[in-house]
Amino acid sequence: MGQRIVTGVVAGAAFLALLGLGGWYYSLMLAALALIGYHEFVKLNHLPFSRMDVLCGFAATLVLALPRLPFGWTTPSAEAVSWVLMFVLLSATVFSKNKITLDQSALLFVGAFYIGLGFRYMALTREMPHGMFWPLLVFFCIWASDAGAYFVGKAIGRTKLWPSISPNKTVEGALGGLVIALLVSLVFAVIWPDWIGFGTALAVALAAAVAGQLGDLIQSAYKRLRGVKDSGNLLPGHGGVLDRTDSWLIVFPLVHLLGLI
Repeated sequence: MGQRIVTGVVAGAAFLALLGLGGWYYSLMLAALALIGYHEFVKLNHLPFSRMDVLCGFAATLVLALPRLPFGWTTPSAEAVSWVLMFVLLSATVFSKNKITLDQSALLFVGAFYIGLGFRYMALTREMPHGMFWPLLVFFCIWASDAGAYFVGKAIGRTKLWPSISPNKTVEGALGGLVIALLVSLVFAVIWPDWIGFGTALAVALAAAVAGQLGDLIQSAYKRLRGVKDSGNLLPGHGGVLDRTDSWLIVFPLVHLLGLI
């Protein structure tokens, strides 16, 4: 726990500093995290990093994670990048005479779309008016939900939430995380009433808590399928990038698609 806290404080401070700087500092950090996350995904699936289809997946993840380039240039739309990647990966099964299988192509596509698009929405959220407010609201709701679920679950958790996927998670912890996320969102609404109403703040917290915990379970299910405890070892006591960002990758696109921010 000590190592986990130290790593969390140091990594969290660095992350918030780059978020505060915004611009290319924040975008490049997100792009780097996206590439590391995709590296973990490829490794989990035991695919060779030097193979052309895998390299195309890395390229698509990077382009998806970067909605803007220097000098005001924009990257292709997410739809265009996804279609080109799909076409390339499906074509690879033909040109390799099925040495590159359809299952492998599907995995690489899902990984690039899941990771690249998740980080893309994090970058886009920072570019909104009042750019620090919205990402901080979403991140604080996610972190409040995570912390609340952990500590409430430890204190009073009795009913297992989904033992076949994540044996330590409890219903009491999940509800505790939801309540704490709702309280955090209300603080934002009280301090910045001109930027967000109570109803929207509560909706963001609800999405962050429910979808965030589901995002955590998705990653847990995948790691259990692959027989590993963590997606990587970049962060001592925390695992890899995907272990730390599994909730983010689901919540940020969702709150945009729902029109909450």
